[in-house]
Amino acid sequence: MKKKMLLFSGITTTIAAAATGLFGFALSNKLMYIKQKDPEFVRERETTAKRFDEAWYNKNLKCELNIDSPNGYTIRGIMFQPLETNNTIIICHGVTENKINSVKYARLFERLGYNSVIFDHRRHGETGGKTTSYGYYEKNDLDAVVKTIKAMIGENAILGIHGESMGAATMLLYAGTIEDGADFYISDCAFSDFSMLLKQIAKTEFKYGSIIPIRFADFFVRLRDGYSFKSVTPSEAVTNIEKPVLFIHSIPDTFIPASMSLDLYNKKTGPKKLKLFDKGAHAQSFNENMAEYEDLIHDFLENFIYQKINRDSSSSNVIPFHF
Repeated sequence: MKKKMLLFSGITTTIAAAATGLFGFALSNKLMYIKQKDPEFVRERETTAKRFDEAWYNKNLKCELNIDSPNGYTIRGIMFQPLETNNTIIICHGVTENKINSVKYARLFERLGYNSVIFDHRRHGETGGKTTSYGYYEKNDLDAVVKTIKAMIGENAILGIHGESMGAATMLLYAGTIEDGADFYISDCAFSDFSMLLKQIAKTEFKYGSIIPIRFADFFVRLRDGYSFKSVTPSEAVTNIEKPVLFIHSIPDTFIPASMSLDLYNKKTGPKKLKLFDKGAHAQSFNENMAEYEDLIHDFLENFIYQKINRDSSSSNVIPFHF
């Protein structure tokens, strides 16, 4: 009887381990090859919501960008120049989206005095790449975009980066681990720790509370795609960012909790600002709070960018740059 119980226990343990391993492999597959939204769906959605104006898009399209990625493919983007200024914002979209989703932010920053650059992340839209890595490889692409745009607009121009969701995490990883190369950053609904986010998703969507499948998924991602989830931790990267960061999140966000932006804010030293909106699901802060969102960024720029420029200009006896 004892032998039968041990045999049954061994079989059960083996089956459970195999099932957990298969779940981990399936999760790694889903992460690496996450299904993208159809480009026409994104365009139609943004057009219907009056966030995408094709006439404006065609009129202000300055040039199409084809940037060599250090990861071995072409990054496809667009530069808009509706204004006579070199001040520019680079906009990073979220996972499953594409650059058309970024046009609404381009219009916002036009009103605030900035031209803009939108681009498709790795394996999104028209950009190459075999897998999605949630910021790990994408941060190198952003570095290539930043260097290209800086060469185009000159060193005296103000350069900012706005990121949404995965785009925000990518931006923070870039600034904190590669180069703090922009003058300011706006992080909208970023995650702070990719492993923690996956654990939450596994618990809420798959009712699986154990961390073990996440560790299996991490193993398979390291084996198949060459990086670890530990390498995708914006809360560590943000401690190295010296430039001003505006953190934005919506409290009702159930996909990436607002507590993650609070964690990022608390770990960032130096100039920073945090805004948690009462309305908006994931990546909906702007859509649900348009006027307040624009006023927030306007005030952030006034207090953290323009006042500093005026102070620096005054201290060096240079005529201040007026905006």
